[in-house]
Amino acid sequence: MAVTGVVFVAFVFIHMIGNLKVYGGPESLDSYARWLREVGYPLIPHGGVLWSLRIVLVVSLIAHVGAALALWWRGRRARGRHRRRRLRGFTAYAARTMLLGGVIILAFVIVHILDLTIGAGVAPAAHQHPQPDGTIHAYANLVASFSRVPMALFYAVSMVVIAIHIIHGWRTILQDVGATGRRLRRVWITIGVLVALAIVVGNAAIPLLVLAGVIA
Repeated sequence: MAVTGVVFVAFVFIHMIGNLKVYGGPESLDSYARWLREVGYPLIPHGGVLWSLRIVLVVSLIAHVGAALALWWRGRRARGRHRRRRLRGFTAYAARTMLLGGVIILAFVIVHILDLTIGAGVAPAAHQHPQPDGTIHAYANLVASFSRVPMALFYAVSMVVIAIHIIHGWRTILQDVGATGRRLRRVWITIGVLVALAIVVGNAAIPLLVLAGVIA
């Protein structure tokens, strides 16, 4: 759970940095999308790095979901009919909603892939795949997708859910590895909060700016 969680935090953070290319205009984001498919070429086959990353993410997703269900079931069996009560604050809320948050994030991943990667959603964005001349319409896809209010709001809310998930998961990693130092915990938790906030601000702002007409 901890190892795959770190993999996902790293991916989401790096993906967010890539998404910021949208502020440079269509050519900036489209060039970045082409680079993802060409990185390492010709030493590595065209799209080889991208597909390798996708395989790692799929394996990590399966392992993460499996670990989450196993931990949830162990917790249910261990507590029996009794539940810990009088838990207050953000930490308690995040802990109680981790499973629900995970389900929402999984739904978001599926919808996002169908809409912007495969182009097989109910109303997918246009020009999903590279054109015969190699042109990739990543910017147009993004604007087409987030011009729909439900999709834009779903994306923005999903970023908040992901941030909450990261904050709690990042905090529990130290428990998993047995680190108990107070100073280390404070620094580690601060890093997790900053990463989560960066992801929310960096990603959630994009669909809202599309709806506002700033990104068009």
